[in-house]
Amino acid sequence: MTDTLMVGVSGVRGIVGKDLTDDVVARWAAAFGRWAKTRTPRVVVGRDARESGPAFERAVVDGLGSVGCEVVTLGIVPTPTVQLAVEHHRAGGGIAITASHNPIEWNALKFIGPDGIFLDGADGKRVAELVAQDGGRGTIAEGRVVSDGGAVERHLEAVMKLPAVDVEGIRKRGFTVALDAVRGAGGPVMRALLERFGCEVAGINLETDGRFPRPPEPVPENLGGLASLVKRSGAALGIAVDPDVDRLAIVDETGAPIGEDYTLAFAVHAVLGAKLSDSRTVGPTGAHQSDRPTVRLVVCNLSTSLVVEDAAREYGAEVIRTPVGEVHVARAILRLGAAIGGEGNGGVMYPALHAGRDAPVAAALLLTLLARQGKRVSELVAAAPRYTIVKAKAERGTRNAERGMEDVYAALRRLFPDASVDTQDGLRLAWRDRWLHVRPSNTEPIIRLIAEAPSGTGAQELVDEGRRACAGS
Repeated sequence: MTDTLMVGVSGVRGIVGKDLTDDVVARWAAAFGRWAKTRTPRVVVGRDARESGPAFERAVVDGLGSVGCEVVTLGIVPTPTVQLAVEHHRAGGGIAITASHNPIEWNALKFIGPDGIFLDGADGKRVAELVAQDGGRGTIAEGRVVSDGGAVERHLEAVMKLPAVDVEGIRKRGFTVALDAVRGAGGPVMRALLERFGCEVAGINLETDGRFPRPPEPVPENLGGLASLVKRSGAALGIAVDPDVDRLAIVDETGAPIGEDYTLAFAVHAVLGAKLSDSRTVGPTGAHQSDRPTVRLVVCNLSTSLVVEDAAREYGAEVIRTPVGEVHVARAILRLGAAIGGEGNGGVMYPALHAGRDAPVAAALLLTLLARQGKRVSELVAAAPRYTIVKAKAERGTRNAERGMEDVYAALRRLFPDASVDTQDGLRLAWRDRWLHVRPSNTEPIIRLIAEAPSGTGAQELVDEGRRACAGS
């Protein structure tokens, strides 16, 4: 293993051939298999379309088999499909082979627990310990390998049956939708879903060969091709997904990317504005069923835009914020019985299906909202307050770094005594219409600064104050 392999609580990632090799992948898979076997020896495996995927899939299967696991392979599928399949098969866990939005030279293993949620601190640490103890790889005879060709179909059927999704309303509108799947796992899946809703699909980059034609993260600066397609095809909107199909970004009918935070805001409108006949949170697999009514709560992380709070406020709902990281949002959604949650990167988590980011779910809720309100995307955006987010980095000293961060936080709290304070994950200072979040990076020796305000100038001023505090610590 190299020194630059990035190990997180829910998996490992790195550059193919340098950090991630077949042997490294097999060792981590075997260690995860040992962990999963304490529950049941069945493990589900799926992958995105990256060119390294087939080799790494073989290595994962070999590693799991070496410790006696039964492996259920899904092939090229969205990451949320893998999560749902773990629940469907009542598996001990799952491995999604994907580097999500990372550049083309990267790949990763994402570890999923038996509840369909990515591993959190204690369990992720235990898998890493198993790798360190004995290299992870076992010597037991190969386990059984079976394939599941129905996972995507089950996923799509479940989306169509969600309580907040208005299938007939969408079909009546007959939307034309432009779709960019960046040649990842999402092309066939998203096309199939949109066509079931009666949409006409104009697509680019729908092949599943992993040859990304642009940077794969669905942020506005990477969506020029989709914007052109929207205008060329006269589409009502454009949607882009990342390579493993858990994030969705929107382009309006004029070809303007509106920013990923609106994906969750629109989903909040769709769910909280729906007249549900059953207000209980019920997952199709039964894994997340609850006997208590869904409370009007929305969960998102500390760096998610205020457009989500504005959307929730319209329905009298309360927003609960968590530390950055999908697993933190997922756990809070289930613990609190929230109606919906997600992250400001285009990740929507609707627990009526499962507590995981899911682009097909996001698309279904978006189309439901457009069908219900009869407005164009640009009109929905114009009706809400506008904000600008500014992101920056600052150097973090290596000497007494923890005390240095405390000095930064103390300086900012003195500077802004009127702000609401949240210390779950670094320091977040908030006012009604703006906020500043300062936190040490989990992956680099830097400090991340992110601010939002009604204007770019206002957000930049907050970031600049954060920089000055960092420099003075």
